[in-house]
Amino acid sequence: MSTTENTSDGPTPAGAAHDWVEVQSGPEFVELRRRLRTFVFPMAGLFLVWYLVYVLLADYAHDFMSTKVLGNINVGLILGLLQFVSTFAITTLYVRHANKNLDPRAEALREKLEGGQA
Repeated sequence: MSTTENTSDGPTPAGAAHDWVEVQSGPEFVELRRRLRTFVFPMAGLFLVWYLVYVLLADYAHDFMSTKVLGNINVGLILGLLQFVSTFAITTLYVRHANKNLDPRAEALREKLEGGQA
């Protein structure tokens, strides 16, 4: 591992280089990663199950999926559109989670590593 880091502004002096393995094992970074994973993994699992249920219903429950709800709109169409709605809802929830729980901690860690330089 080099003692300098190449950036777009040029190399970083050896005194300002960080031991990234130490940073990643530090309590601040571990907590940041934990907060990310406690949101991402359950939400990804939930969405994958929801998508799998939709695919299985479309493949094996033709009668249910073709049930008319209103005019030519059937259950399959509604569930398909809800896939898009759930994607936007998950994105909105993640942005709120990141703004509240991840970004402030990441910014504080960055400030600590950069020594207050922005």
